[in-house]
Amino acid sequence: MKSFSKHAKLNMLAMTIASVFSANAMSATDPEALADAIAKQEAELTALKTQLQQLALQQLLQQEQQQAQAELQQAENQQAVNDAKSTQSAWDKFSFKSYGSVIYTSDEYYDNVQDTSPERRSRFDLERIVTEFGYQFNDQWDMEVEIEYEHGGTGSALEYDGFDEFGEFEAEVEAGGEVMIEKAQIRYRPSESFGVKFGNIHLPVGLSSTLHKPSQYLTVQRHKSEAAMLPAVWNENGIGVFGEVENFHYQAQVVSGLNSEYFRTYDWVASGHQKRFEHVNADDLAYVVRLDYGSFKTGSAIGASYYYGNTSGNRHKTNKLSADGTVEILSIAAAFVEGPWILRGQYLYGTLSDSDAITQANKTTPGLKPGNFAQLGSKSEAFFVEAGVDLGQFTSVPITVFANIDYSNPLKEVETGTATKRYENTWISAGVNYFPIPEIVIKAEAGVQQVAVASIPDTHFFALGVGYQFSI
Repeated sequence: MKSFSKHAKLNMLAMTIASVFSANAMSATDPEALADAIAKQEAELTALKTQLQQLALQQLLQQEQQQAQAELQQAENQQAVNDAKSTQSAWDKFSFKSYGSVIYTSDEYYDNVQDTSPERRSRFDLERIVTEFGYQFNDQWDMEVEIEYEHGGTGSALEYDGFDEFGEFEAEVEAGGEVMIEKAQIRYRPSESFGVKFGNIHLPVGLSSTLHKPSQYLTVQRHKSEAAMLPAVWNENGIGVFGEVENFHYQAQVVSGLNSEYFRTYDWVASGHQKRFEHVNADDLAYVVRLDYGSFKTGSAIGASYYYGNTSGNRHKTNKLSADGTVEILSIAAAFVEGPWILRGQYLYGTLSDSDAITQANKTTPGLKPGNFAQLGSKSEAFFVEAGVDLGQFTSVPITVFANIDYSNPLKEVETGTATKRYENTWISAGVNYFPIPEIVIKAEAGVQQVAVASIPDTHFFALGVGYQFSI
């Protein structure tokens, strides 16, 4: 409106000048009239100049006012941003996640490896509660600490007393279960294609290290085949690099190795995980590489990993064994998750050098219960395949039905003699997963366990479970 009045005034002045010239042109022949007309025009021109100057001054003042208002608004906006930043709490950089499960099992089992008459036992188990704390220092640096509470207890600690005359392992039992740090890492990730993490980190060997939350596997418990060969959600102290390039995910790590003093017949090298000791020996390191195409956490993928490490250097009684005790593990896994269809599988193959020498050394080490060391496998293998259909894609009921097969043989081969078939097991099962809300899953599973010994009958099992997960 202000702009319109300015143009109107200018137009009016122009029309006035034109009328003056046209009116006085008629009397241009009269000298006195002409002089009066000129004087009058000069006066009017002076007034017009004054008005034009006033208009120009008003326009300049308005422009300065508008600019001042714009600068004031910009300053107010910046102040609002600064106020928002200043009021942002340091707690906003924290994150908290948790998952857990409670299970009921009804199993037929054998008292010992010589027993061939199964007995049924039902149990409840607060399987695990896991809490994860994270802090984002800035866009490139962050940290995560994951604490696991297993079986509702505070746990037992195994210590090594090197000052005893022969050296002994001493167990201090406070309650059933255990509390342990499952991850404590600092990460530096300047880009999607490259990052570094160090501390207590997960090893990318076995799908349980990636898919360990209750909603990420179909069975009530994590896969038995993997537990019979590898540490559960395997974590070690070390450093690793990782990244993503064109949907390829890579990892390479140097970590603390296993301790062969606790290798066992029934779970191969799994018990050699040094989480049971107050201090982790690192005279023998291990090396891990993994390459995946796709993402196992979000859908379809295929991948492979390789683990290599000597184990004898990490023994507390180093004078018991001079051989290397080298462990090599190859893992191949695949997943197809599209629409309602879920299909996952994994194959594990491992070798252990000097398995007989390790067996003999452990038999003569005080405190290690020599009866546990009948044989150690020089080769071990395991696999599982699970398949499910999400019926929630076809109905309003969020239920997934599944079938599963697990197989493990920690004594696929031995260095000398014949490997017993007592620990070669196959589990076949079927069940359902029900999701009342996305963060909670209720599971049921029934199946049969077969031992590769003709004289041992098949046993049957049933399990119920409730799991949760959330993040804030």
